[in-house]
Amino acid sequence: MTVGDNVLLPMPDHPGERAYHALLRTAASAEREDEARERADELLDVFDLDGMADEYAATLSGGQRKLLELARALMLDPDLLLLDEPFAGVNPSLTTDIAAHIRALNDDGTTLLIIEHELDTLTDLVDRLVVLANGSVLATGTPDEVLSDQRVVDAYLGE
Repeated sequence: MTVGDNVLLPMPDHPGERAYHALLRTAASAEREDEARERADELLDVFDLDGMADEYAATLSGGQRKLLELARALMLDPDLLLLDEPFAGVNPSLTTDIAAHIRALNDDGTTLLIIEHELDTLTDLVDRLVVLANGSVLATGTPDEVLSDQRVVDAYLGE
């Protein structure tokens, strides 16, 4: 699928999902499709993917794919967004871009739950940090509190 089609995929409440609207291409279906395309175009622009809308998603770099995943998720207009390792396999330049988008989402009122091993970028983004070890909470608190916790240092950070 193309980058543009990927962003459109999660669009909720499309009348075309119902046989009547899909077969007859009703005005409601066409209107909703126009709204979805407008929203997708906005997101492609925000994530600087608009020039790649007609390219296959498989041609994107790892970081660009992460941006595409964010755009797709935002088509649902979520109040809560769970991100699983958004910085994994991403070059430093795109890591900075992704972090800026995450910060902007949070500033706009979206709650984020981020699972990440790249602590340098993560600790600059979060108010609260929870560290797990063997499926149990090892430490919780502000990034400074958690990163100075000797149990966390021993388990993950070393001396």
